Amino acid sequence: MTALLTKPLALELFERKAGRALQPGDIVVLEPDRVMSHDNTAFIQKSFRETGATHVWKPERVVIVFDHCVPAVLPAHALNHEQARRFVQEQGIEHFFDAGTGICHQVMMEQGLVQPGELILGADSHSTLYGAMGALGIPINRTEMAGVWATGEIWLKVPESIRVELTGTFSRGVHAKDMVLALLAELGADGAAYQALEFTGPGARAMGMSERMTLCNMAIELGAKCGLFAADTVTRAFLDEQRGANGTRRSAATDIEFETKKRAPADGFARSLTIALESLEPQVACPHTVDNVHPIGAVTGRPVQHAYLGSCTNGRLEDLHIAAELLRTRTVAPHVQLHVYPASDRIAKAAERDGTMNTLRAAGAHIMGASCGPCFGAVGATLEPSQACISSSNRNFRGRMGSDQADVYLASPATVAASAIMGCLTDPRTLS
Repeated sequence: MTALLTKPLALELFERKAGRALQPGDIVVLEPDRVMSHDNTAFIQKSFRETGATHVWKPERVVIVFDHCVPAVLPAHALNHEQARRFVQEQGIEHFFDAGTGICHQVMMEQGLVQPGELILGADSHSTLYGAMGALGIPINRTEMAGVWATGEIWLKVPESIRVELTGTFSRGVHAKDMVLALLAELGADGAAYQALEFTGPGARAMGMSERMTLCNMAIELGAKCGLFAADTVTRAFLDEQRGANGTRRSAATDIEFETKKRAPADGFARSLTIALESLEPQVACPHTVDNVHPIGAVTGRPVQHAYLGSCTNGRLEDLHIAAELLRTRTVAPHVQLHVYPASDRIAKAAERDGTMNTLRAAGAHIMGASCGPCFGAVGATLEPSQACISSSNRNFRGRMGSDQADVYLASPATVAASAIMGCLTDPRTLS
């Protein structure tokens, strides 16, 4: 008979890593299974040297991916990349992915560098994405990462958990991004501060890995310490797929234990809420905060000059398929620039093979290299004053994608594509 668990998954994972019973609020010192940094590696390296250390504690656990300043259009970006490359060689870091491979979080998942039950620390705020794999994906800052490189340890406070039960299925034109934006509208940008967001219920179990990654990626926008899905057959299938794609890079032999465990409805959670997926409609986060969320019907017609499809939130093959389906027999409005940034080179090649990229090009989209692009505001088609962008990314803070006098709206890939076609915020259900 399957055991009934009355504790949150986050607490169970912390206990497994600590090797002892814990309670929310406890402070633990843990060794991570993997640590990740990106273009900020040169800055971390400087702090690492200042600790007096000469070698990272376990080079095989360190991952470095260039994605934020790709291509390196400024001399400072190129210098940072070169300093990091020298550090990689000096330290014997195997898991180094140079510019063009893809966005750090997507690369980590594709390369099998995240496994269920592991503790993954990332020097990027959206490292919460790794919870889609049933791992503890926890963001840390540059100084903390330098300390981990030097000592192999970090102290963490065990978080409380919020249970988000998902029921039903999405209606036509509604997607995972709409669900997490609706959650932001309900809880607010600080609504899960230093708590774990655990996505459960039949709606969660039915989600594919891409959708799970979208939800966990944006857990940080609610202030969460991590986002989590229990590892299950979807996880196993993703691991098997990546193992086949990667050859012998890393085994997917991790025993997935959580799929057979049934969890009590609300025991041990700080809060529990239910979202009926079939009741949702397309959502839009309006300038200049991620929780300034409204149903598409309340903002339809606002003009846009840019549309951005990509990012670690919504740059996966499934996202490109959603946009391509709307653009198959249509074109981008003459005054709109639609830029497509696949989350990895692997995704870009898959989209070329299945014809998705040709569909997007024929509609007038500009296909860019695998990187963060203008999401970070460092490279690409950044915004000028008085311009507006509809974006599938995760943040719309003032100045995030260029001028602090520009507006950024966040939405699903479907809403991005529909808005690019019409030249203004548009409900994708009116076009599909």
